[in-house]
Amino acid sequence: MTMTLNEARDTSLRYLVTRGGAGFALAAAFSDLKSGLALWPLWVRLGWNDILQRYRRSMLGPFWLTASMAIMVISLGILYADLFNTPIHDFLPYLCVGLLVWNLISSFLSEGGTLFTGAESYIKQIRLPYSVYVFRSSWSKLVIFAHNFVIYFGILFYFDIWPGAVALLAIPGLLLVLLNGGLITLLIGMVSARFRDVPQLINSMVQIVFFVTPIMWKPELLRNRTYIADLNPFYHLLEIVRAPLLGNPPLAKSYIAVLLITLVNAVIVGAFFARFRSRISYWV
Repeated sequence: MTMTLNEARDTSLRYLVTRGGAGFALAAAFSDLKSGLALWPLWVRLGWNDILQRYRRSMLGPFWLTASMAIMVISLGILYADLFNTPIHDFLPYLCVGLLVWNLISSFLSEGGTLFTGAESYIKQIRLPYSVYVFRSSWSKLVIFAHNFVIYFGILFYFDIWPGAVALLAIPGLLLVLLNGGLITLLIGMVSARFRDVPQLINSMVQIVFFVTPIMWKPELLRNRTYIADLNPFYHLLEIVRAPLLGNPPLAKSYIAVLLITLVNAVIVGAFFARFRSRISYWV
């Protein structure tokens, strides 16, 4: 059956409207990101205020996290170095950096569920780019990571270790971790705003991922099953930061894996944000 002129015209109009709607949503998403970056004084202040409010009237403030992390690193380091029959001067720095980076990664996962629901009062009263809340969350996590990072310098000083110039490679690695953390936080934040059971599911998964990721153990212990670590995306995110800080350049496969992870995250989260961005204010 041949299509009439009117039917063809209606089909073309519907196609153009659909394409235009998708293009407009994508442009709005990019505009949101651009506007959010331009408001950096706001989200820097909000992120810092989040930390101050969390530790209000506390003598040590966020350094309580540093103290608890230091106790955890030392106690687990001594125990697992003996269990794995590994020299303490080799295992403790490995464990220290692993826990520091993992604490940063896991905070994106476990706290992403409250990204928008926790900012309900802001969203309903002030019209701000949604990316502001992502930048605010990422900034506060980076500040806490910086507080905890003093433990690493203490380990270096105690064991008289110096990683050398290769440690600078941890900077681009950290930026990639923050980028992926911000993307996954945005995705979890949107899904959690719609389905409130998601944060509980994420927290359960984080505990499992912690034990199957080489943080308290080294991939060499798997012997001929090192593919278990190689197939773990969190291992590669850890390794591009941990290896340079221990004086070793990351393997090329870790960089390739992280770049692929970043590309997939950017495409999926970007499409999801463009599609459902307009509904966030209704979901919260």
